[in-house]
Amino acid sequence: MSNDNNRRPSGRPPGGGPMGGPPGMGMRLPGEKPKNFKATLKRLVRYLRPYRLHLLGVLIAALLSTLFSIFSPRVLGMATDELFNSVSGGRAIRFDYIFELLGILGGLYIFSALFSYIQQYWMASVTQNTVYEMRREIKQKLTRLPLSYYDRHSHGEVLSRVTNDVDNISTTLQQSLTQMITSAVTLVGVIVMMLTLSPLLTLITVLTIPLSLVVTIFVARRSQKHFAGQQAALGQLNGHVEEMYTGHQIVKAFGREEEALQTFDEMNEKLYNSGWRAQFISGTIMPLMNFVSNIGYVLICVVGGIMVTRGSIGIGGIQAFIQYARQFSQPITQLANISNIIQSAIASAERVFEVLDEREEESPALSEGVSMTKEGTSSTPARVRGDVTFEHVQFGYKPDQLLIGDMNIEVHAGQTVAIVGPTGAGKTTLINLLMRFYELNGGVIRIDGRDITEMPRGDLRSLFGMVLQDTWLFGGTIRDNIAYGREGATEEQIVQAAEAARADHFIRTLPEGYDTVLNEEASNISQGQKQLLTIARAILADPSILILDEATSSVDTRTEVLIQQAMNELMRDRTSFVIAHRLSTIRGADLILVMNHGEVIEQGTHEQLLEQNGFYADLYNSQFADEAAG
Repeated sequence: MSNDNNRRPSGRPPGGGPMGGPPGMGMRLPGEKPKNFKATLKRLVRYLRPYRLHLLGVLIAALLSTLFSIFSPRVLGMATDELFNSVSGGRAIRFDYIFELLGILGGLYIFSALFSYIQQYWMASVTQNTVYEMRREIKQKLTRLPLSYYDRHSHGEVLSRVTNDVDNISTTLQQSLTQMITSAVTLVGVIVMMLTLSPLLTLITVLTIPLSLVVTIFVARRSQKHFAGQQAALGQLNGHVEEMYTGHQIVKAFGREEEALQTFDEMNEKLYNSGWRAQFISGTIMPLMNFVSNIGYVLICVVGGIMVTRGSIGIGGIQAFIQYARQFSQPITQLANISNIIQSAIASAERVFEVLDEREEESPALSEGVSMTKEGTSSTPARVRGDVTFEHVQFGYKPDQLLIGDMNIEVHAGQTVAIVGPTGAGKTTLINLLMRFYELNGGVIRIDGRDITEMPRGDLRSLFGMVLQDTWLFGGTIRDNIAYGREGATEEQIVQAAEAARADHFIRTLPEGYDTVLNEEASNISQGQKQLLTIARAILADPSILILDEATSSVDTRTEVLIQQAMNELMRDRTSFVIAHRLSTIRGADLILVMNHGEVIEQGTHEQLLEQNGFYADLYNSQFADEAAG
């Protein structure tokens, strides 16, 4: 099936559905805390359960790495004591003992680094496998969500959850989880080693903890709101830059460069102020923590000096204790920072789980194409005749506000059906219902007499080919874009489809021919050429039923003729639904449906409708008069 929607890098503009649905809803503000920390954490932990052995290995490696590094200051202190005692005692220095201690010290450093590497390696494996599974689940979920979900959520919000939030979880698992383990082990290990050296000095060091916690909490609370404001301002600025970049031609055409720059400056100023305050306030935590630590160092040095003079501890012991005191404050600060990071990661996980918990399209087995007959094969035929009937169809984007009250249409196989009416009449809605993008509130739609709700969605939509006015082409070669219409298409089939679509000639005039790579916006070919490629794609798909949106309004006369010829080739012997904008192009339609306010108010051939002298006649005559005047 060839689905050709307008290709915008930032998704559809906010305020409307992808095919004319209701307006979207706003994104959640960044910097939010999770609504239910405990439940979300438990659910996130379930993703880690398959890797229990790996996590156990990570824990053991982290413990060993930290323990080896903790013993290092004690060994260094022993070497210092040996040097001091030898010099002060007037005896020869035992260099063999010194070298033995240095060898032990080197071994501790090497083993600490080795186990740290193992820890990071295993944790990277756990993290990437976890987020891989999470992304896979999200991707599968997004394919099962109804179109109404995308009407309520902007593309930017969905992308933010799939990319930014998952990346935030990944970073937290990779760095913060291991850092939390090492910080906790370091804290406990350092306290134990300090107690073995001097309980009194350990008590002095521990007394600085409350002051450190007060400083950390004080700074964190005041910086958090500014970090949230920074993220919000950054999001607004990015959105503005993306909008101005994608619409730069319109901005220039209307001379709004100065206004765009002024808006940018205002947003940039807001981001600067929030960022400056956030960075400044958070930046004060280290000087303040150093100040608190230095108070402890002074007390340790004074009390430790007295203890050395009394012989209750050696110089090497004081040296080791000062190193432990320095290590003592670091994990406290890290744990305080990690708590905020984990809050952010759980909030991201909560946003991801909100997507995974969204209500899916009804009959999920059908949506995945798993509907089976008693014989165990798909119950939808590969080809259908193309008879389509709408029987007492009711529909509304909101259950209490019906857009379509009672629609009855009968289309015979091979007929060309034109759908006309003013903007908002329900033309696109009719197509959305036919392809089961939305579920009916009442009534039934049948193809060849069969209720479309009994067909797997994938099989149902494979019966249709769509060529819309807004083309969609992806970055890749022209060959790949045409081949998108049929999996496993051969070169011969691709060329035949291009020839039938009147696209082969212009393709061969390009320097790389079918290997020409389209850029991100496919702006290296014209609008008419893009339309011909989408028609070629639809021809290659060989659908039973066609949905066409007139696509000749923005092209030159010669290209319009080519597109019309290609469309005629595509419509041959197929049931075709044509959303008509210029009524002069659908005079030969077998059936014209005139829609207004969600209802089919008139139907018949062009001549029949003109004879009725009703709504269609007024539309046609007014349009004909406008064209004549133009």
